[in-house]
Amino acid sequence: MTGYLFLALAVLVAVAGWEVRRRLREQTRAGVTDEVVRRIETLGRVDAEDVEPVDLELAKAEEDEFWAQTWDEPEENW
Repeated sequence: MTGYLFLALAVLVAVAGWEVRRRLREQTRAGVTDEVVRRIETLGRVDAEDVEPVDLELAKAEEDEFWAQTWDEPEENW
């Protein structure tokens, strides 16, 4: 009985691993195509659609807030 349970679990893990690998392979294929590479070579950049510009004032405010935080010194346990 335990052997069947182990076999079923092994099959389940194998199928899940195969599915994850398939999804990762699909994602990497969709990213950079030959067309994108040619565009980079000719234009020197890639124009992306639906990209919001960075709000520099907001980024600066968040950076200032980060650096304004106080950090506790690490305790020495000697």
